[in-house]
Amino acid sequence: MSDRRLPSDTIEQLRRTFGSIEEQAPLARYTAARIGGPADVLLTVGSAERLAMIAETLWDLKISFRILGGGSNVLIADAGIRGVVVLNQARGVRFWEAPQGPRLRAESGTGLGSIARRAVERGWAGLEWAATVPGTLGGAVVGNAGAHGGDMAGNLELAEILQRRKGAESWPPERLEFGYRESWLKRHPGEAIVLAATLQLTISTIEATKAKMQEFIEQRRATQPPGASMGSMFKNPPGDYAGRLIEASDLKGFRIGGAQISDVHANFFINHGDATAADVKGLIDEAQRRVAEQFGVELELEVELLGDWQTLQSESTQLIDGGAL
Repeated sequence: MSDRRLPSDTIEQLRRTFGSIEEQAPLARYTAARIGGPADVLLTVGSAERLAMIAETLWDLKISFRILGGGSNVLIADAGIRGVVVLNQARGVRFWEAPQGPRLRAESGTGLGSIARRAVERGWAGLEWAATVPGTLGGAVVGNAGAHGGDMAGNLELAEILQRRKGAESWPPERLEFGYRESWLKRHPGEAIVLAATLQLTISTIEATKAKMQEFIEQRRATQPPGASMGSMFKNPPGDYAGRLIEASDLKGFRIGGAQISDVHANFFINHGDATAADVKGLIDEAQRRVAEQFGVELELEVELLGDWQTLQSESTQLIDGGAL
């Protein structure tokens, strides 16, 4: 373990400021892939107001922190995360019909799939694509999550953003500078957080929205593997697909330790139950190396690497070529 943990006097300051804190909190249980070491300190929030208060306090104290929502699209180092992790469980949701059409406002810790399914049950269209997408609304705004031809940029009306030293503001989509699986927020980590977002939908029927959602669910089941994973590992390069390139590099089913490149879809890396972050990072490095050598394409991660990756990782993992357990 790294010796760069929060000093004891800083931890005591956090305890005096926030009351209950969790030290050396295992994070694997909060991630979709069930992988990751401990946080020096874990704070759990249940409302956007509490999230804003904690973020502003930590900025004032000059203590580094990261927001963790649904734990998808992240790979946390085995050595964990130095500083504070704020577990975002702010899940307030409100639906209403505005003159311009149906709207919903949800706090940033709300599950994206959950609000999509609730909209479908009302016969409100536009979020069916999100019913199968893991993670929270806040993470979806930061990463411009998308699937089946839809994305967050196409649904967002306003995002409630708390900036360091500037307070809270409502940002329209243009200010977020959305790109393919990215935004201004993702390009400027630590400078702002998402408190909530308002999404715009359209009136349809329950039958139509349910049918479209079910079509997407069946498509996902047919093309994406079950099991614990982080979601799509790499962004698709222009004019091609990361999964196709990895498969063409003869890496489908390739395994390191407890982690495996799926033999169903090569852009998904599966935890078979005992995978470490080092195992997954080994697969990432191998996929990037082979695809670059064979096709001259530099695969860019869609998953974000979080935590202390400088600490020496275990060298005990072994490469197993093929799909056998």
